[in-house]
Amino acid sequence: MRKLTSIILFLVAVSNNFGQSKNSPLPISHLTGDFYVYKTFHDYDGTLISANAMYVVTDKGVVLFDAPWDKTQFQPLLDSIKAKHNKEVVMLFGTHSHEDRAGGFDFYRKKVIKTYSIKLTDDILKEKNEPRAEFVIPNDTTFTVGQYKFEVYYPGKGHAPDNIVAWFGKDKILYGGCFIKSEEAKDLGYLGDADVKEWEKSIKKVQLKFKNPKYVIPGHDGGTTNKSIDHTLKLVKEYLAQNSTEKK
Repeated sequence: MRKLTSIILFLVAVSNNFGQSKNSPLPISHLTGDFYVYKTFHDYDGTLISANAMYVVTDKGVVLFDAPWDKTQFQPLLDSIKAKHNKEVVMLFGTHSHEDRAGGFDFYRKKVIKTYSIKLTDDILKEKNEPRAEFVIPNDTTFTVGQYKFEVYYPGKGHAPDNIVAWFGKDKILYGGCFIKSEEAKDLGYLGDADVKEWEKSIKKVQLKFKNPKYVIPGHDGGTTNKSIDHTLKLVKEYLAQNSTEKK
């Protein structure tokens, strides 16, 4: 009986480590198949903001798309993945140079995890004297890891000059990062490095290249609906129209 109680307590503890509690600093949710979305949180100008990221479990290990925004969760993420899937993280892609995406390059590189970015991201990080990825990849690159094939693609400027997306064609999953706003977003958010005029063109490129996604993961807030792409385009057009009117 004592042994059974110990097992139950262990499972409860592990479940909490997976971050399923609403109050957890690292909630992890199942998307579909071997795909998982995790959130971390960061205090930005006095407001706690969530950031979405994704990982996929393959036969050859786990592939991460973006690091936690909360640096205290760098190791807990690895621990949670190991406990949940009994797999090691083998690759990390940073989808642009901002801290909520590329902030974990140094930590994960020291863990002997392969880190990747495009040259635009690498150039920005180099100029800022910030940690860079180990591997610099072309703007449109296809990877096969275990049973999964995916494409990492640079559509052009948008939220950032270097934002990339990842596409899993067989599963119809588009990881958009901050290039895509959630359906609940009221505006385009932080625009300090954005090119909104080019963003419109870039979104249309993504729509043409990756048709009929079933799931789309935005950089912030909730939801994985494919309607978020059209919603982002709507927000971009509204912003451009408003600013064009103000200039007149």
